[in-house]
Amino acid sequence: MKPLVVITGASSGIGAATAKTLSEAGHPLLLVSRRLERMESLKLPNSLARSVDVLDVKSFAEAVSEAETLYGPVDLLVNNAGYMNLEHTAQQSPQEWQKQFEVNCIGLLNCTSVIFPEMINRKTGTIVNIGSTAGRNIYENHTAYNGTKYAVKAMSESLRREASPHNVRVIMVSPGLVDSELTNGTSNTQILEAREIYRESIGGALQGDDIARGILFAYQQPQSLCVWELVMAPTKQLT
Repeated sequence: MKPLVVITGASSGIGAATAKTLSEAGHPLLLVSRRLERMESLKLPNSLARSVDVLDVKSFAEAVSEAETLYGPVDLLVNNAGYMNLEHTAQQSPQEWQKQFEVNCIGLLNCTSVIFPEMINRKTGTIVNIGSTAGRNIYENHTAYNGTKYAVKAMSESLRREASPHNVRVIMVSPGLVDSELTNGTSNTQILEAREIYRESIGGALQGDDIARGILFAYQQPQSLCVWELVMAPTKQLT
């Protein structure tokens, strides 16, 4: 059996697509999300699904321990859990800024803190952090979300410096416009309508399967080769 893969935010979108792709490649999986039924409905072999909030380090660690008992040590962590609420900053509540930073940044560090030390000890392993082109470019009404994804980029680069002397890889995958449930966090209909107009103008968005193939490509490279960042976007998307 191939090594264990852990995927957060695995109930939909990029997370669910990555779960299917890695399962087809022969890997056992620990799937983590708050929506247990959605993960279980994937019906993937050699997989363990647990309802865990990435802000709950203790529960995440318990789920990892349970999966490792079944399938061996974690070789790949995909930090995919995310939250987005697009809004003009003057109209958005501080609670919404905080939630985006908690899920997108603190959640990433929480999950990494459970798995990273053992990868260092074993001198092998890979962490994939899902970033965004919003971590490279500034978009209108994205102030808090832009901030979280710029932070993910900075944290990924810093983690890579810590990891590389120990033969552990840190890879950042940065998608552009993607069709996913991430937009469900946004309630401003004008912003959503403008996003849809833009989507149509570039011939559509990426699908979760597109990102999953990119993750698999980067992961399947030799351990001695690290794809620092993989930026993926629709061909007609320019920024």
